[in-house]
Amino acid sequence: LPRRDDRSRELLDDAARRARPVVLAGERVLAVPDPLGARLPGGGVQRGTVVAVDGGPGAGATGIGFQLAAAATAAGEWAAAVGLDASLGGLAAGEAGVELDRFAVVRRVPPARWAAVVAALLEGISVVLAEVPAYVRIGDARRLLARARERGSVLVAMGPWPADAALRLHVAGSEWRGLEGGEGVLTRGDGRVLVDGRGVAPREQFAALARAG
Repeated sequence: LPRRDDRSRELLDDAARRARPVVLAGERVLAVPDPLGARLPGGGVQRGTVVAVDGGPGAGATGIGFQLAAAATAAGEWAAAVGLDASLGGLAAGEAGVELDRFAVVRRVPPARWAAVVAALLEGISVVLAEVPAYVRIGDARRLLARARERGSVLVAMGPWPADAALRLHVAGSEWRGLEGGEGVLTRGDGRVLVDGRGVAPREQFAALARAG
């Protein structure tokens, strides 16, 4: 479990401050590569906001989250993932394009400590990908939204997010292709992503998700 003593918290805060990039006023949008970026307003995500991502098991929501983290590391910035168990790992992140030398993973965070850990990372990490505990308190969610806005970071909330979000991405799954006449290699095709947010007309979009064999 994460250590809770004051010294450990000081070290986490110091690491976040050191990692924090300098962001100019004209760089308020974190560009996201296509094909996902082509479906987002302005081709990316606004810094200082929350992006809520959800989807059924196996739909590819985690892959979408990793693509947003990869956008940060590709720009020379830091990204981090906060997991409630061991489901978020470096291997899957690397396959999604995340540069692992600028990517931190905090695993097995107790729900009672989740908000504190995410808040500390938002102090200096450009994109924080966080699995959201069930029944997260609305007050904690709103405080994290305020922290992201203040620090110019992007919180990618994976799961039920009860507060405001600049963008909501619902991953509806993907088709499996490749078998013809009972032979061939089974691969995952394009997934359906519903994009919703301020100033964005809800529409069904298509974005390539990670392929599986």
